[in-house]
Amino acid sequence: MYSRSELRLSTATPDDVGVLLSLIKELAAYERMSEEVVATEADIHRSLFSESPAAEALIARLGAETVGFALFFLTFSTFLGRPGLYLEDLYVRPESRGRGYGRQILAELAQIAVRRRCGRMEWSVLDWNELAIKSYRKVGAAPMNEWTTWRLSGRRLEALASQADRG
Repeated sequence: MYSRSELRLSTATPDDVGVLLSLIKELAAYERMSEEVVATEADIHRSLFSESPAAEALIARLGAETVGFALFFLTFSTFLGRPGLYLEDLYVRPESRGRGYGRQILAELAQIAVRRRCGRMEWSVLDWNELAIKSYRKVGAAPMNEWTTWRLSGRRLEALASQADRG
């Protein structure tokens, strides 16, 4: 049994690509979206460790055991004139939940956001994930109920992109 103080958060390195993909697949299974994971280790490596990385990740470990991760990237607020930190995914393995590790990961991300002079930190949560929602409320986060997330992907994204060529 480990205490919260023994949780070690570190920036992911190329050596973590395999474990990151494994954790992403676990998260997808938890969110009932396993069929949507098409990422490969090469995709993760390119996206996180190329010359212009699209995102960053933190790995949470207890000793040699990986217990979770967070993947995030910078956005920009035109109203604030400052960057924001967007948390794409935060996942703590089921056997490690309820020990405050998720809160520690959020606190580390908040520290990163403050260091980088971000004006805000944002993320999405599935409406049925009451455990996460309760945790987010505890840290002082508030839902943005007046905003609706929109998504364009796959064939529809490609179809719209092809319209740019037509002028």
